[in-house]
Amino acid sequence: MEKSFSPELTLYGQILFSLLFIALAGLVMALLRRIFVRPAAAGGKGAPGLPSRLLLPVSLLAVAGLANLPVLRTALPLGTKFFRFVDAAFVFFVIFLLVRLLDGLVHMRYERKGRPFPLPLVLHGFFLIVVYIAAALAILRGFLGFNITPLLAGSAILTAVLGLALQGVLGNVFSGMSLHYTKSFSRGDWVKVGETEGQVVDTNWRETRLRDRASNIVVIPNTVVASQTIVNFSLPDRASAVVLPVKVDFLAPPAVVLGLLVEAARETTGVLAEPAPTAYLQSYDEFGLSYVAKFWISDYGKRPAIAGEVGRLVWHKLRRRGVEISVPVESKLRGVLRALRPSEDRIAEIATDRERNYQDFSKSTFLNIQEGERAGQSVLSEAEVRDLAAKSERVRFGAREVLFRQGETGDACYVVARGKVKGEIVYEEGGKTYTTSFEVGRGGIFGEMSLFTGLPRTATVVVDEEAELLEIRAPALASLLARNPQLAEAVAEVISGRNRANLETLRKVKDLAARDIEAGADKKSVLEYLKKLVHLFKR
Repeated sequence: MEKSFSPELTLYGQILFSLLFIALAGLVMALLRRIFVRPAAAGGKGAPGLPSRLLLPVSLLAVAGLANLPVLRTALPLGTKFFRFVDAAFVFFVIFLLVRLLDGLVHMRYERKGRPFPLPLVLHGFFLIVVYIAAALAILRGFLGFNITPLLAGSAILTAVLGLALQGVLGNVFSGMSLHYTKSFSRGDWVKVGETEGQVVDTNWRETRLRDRASNIVVIPNTVVASQTIVNFSLPDRASAVVLPVKVDFLAPPAVVLGLLVEAARETTGVLAEPAPTAYLQSYDEFGLSYVAKFWISDYGKRPAIAGEVGRLVWHKLRRRGVEISVPVESKLRGVLRALRPSEDRIAEIATDRERNYQDFSKSTFLNIQEGERAGQSVLSEAEVRDLAAKSERVRFGAREVLFRQGETGDACYVVARGKVKGEIVYEEGGKTYTTSFEVGRGGIFGEMSLFTGLPRTATVVVDEEAELLEIRAPALASLLARNPQLAEAVAEVISGRNRANLETLRKVKDLAARDIEAGADKKSVLEYLKKLVHLFKR
């Protein structure tokens, strides 16, 4: 039998108990979070999904269960009607817990399979709210005897009022649902919405968030997104085409320019091998011919960096081939004025370039004797070195440019004047294929075997950092040997000696025939090849 309390005491008790109920629920939730969630997060795996989802309903249910204890019912001045509300709240919290538990288990199932949850966040939240409202209405009618018919009837007026007041919000909600249903984009996609380009960070019931290339978060209302043209660079697959326009002088042969554009794209890290890069002549006008290099990338976020790298290599390749990139008229005028400078200035400039080449040759190991008392000395006299320096060309290469590939034919060797190159040799041993690498820095020489013996390239060489190289081509070597026939024998001795020292490695290189390897290590065979080279360029 319940005690009788005054109405005023009962009212104050209900208010006080409600406040205590809320405070106690918050305390229980904080305690459970400290026990179950934070240790898991400290372990490096982050807060687990299921415990985080169940914190609130478990806390509310625990406090509601405590409020239903018979001792409290008889001791507190709250009244029977108040405890009917407590009973109804307990039932709602049970339903709340079950819905959260089921929702968490479904999410865990998709996470374990490594698959994204199929229901969009906006629609997922909307469905949960509908379930909770339906449960609350059913409890009001079943446990508390409320007549919910007027509530449902009045909802039409309320909906109209809310619709007018929140038409912007509702427009964003329905636009967000439409975007998710049509799967216009998903989290992580690179998109362009109107004039805004960025990566989709999140999309919710009101807005879509993009991270632009400056790492700023751009917040766009869903109604704006739905009304704009959307370009998704991540669909239908991650491969996205990039075009790089280039305008060059009329005199440049189109076949040469097209080949260099494709070559630059192929040598750039991040450009896909398939689909293969391509290039085409787009148009021409009074300023030059317009070309386009087209290539594909898989990471659209790196588009500016990759396109810039392709453009850098294009510049180096066009400059080395003497292809002029179209420039403003005033720049061309300055070039003409430089060409018309007094001949003394031009002669002094040429002399300076030759002296630079000579100094770099002198510091290199080019044609140095490897063994004996003269080890480390050059077989060339100062006059011969200067003559070779005058006939050699100083060429500039950009980082990651491929100079030549293993197995290719070659008629030039290089001395590193500035920068560094890396080489890779593929060889076979015991039926297996291996690779070994090497570096050549300032003063080093590479590619000489093909020039002096006619053998294919024994390595693939790539520029590691922007470099200046002295290029010695076959005509320059032949001209030097033709004026000094006795020099050929000394050169043959040096080259054959180097090849003998590397004989075991050369025998493993799969692109070299055994007969050619032995000939490259034989002084007489190298001398015969050098004589043929001289006769070839005499004609």
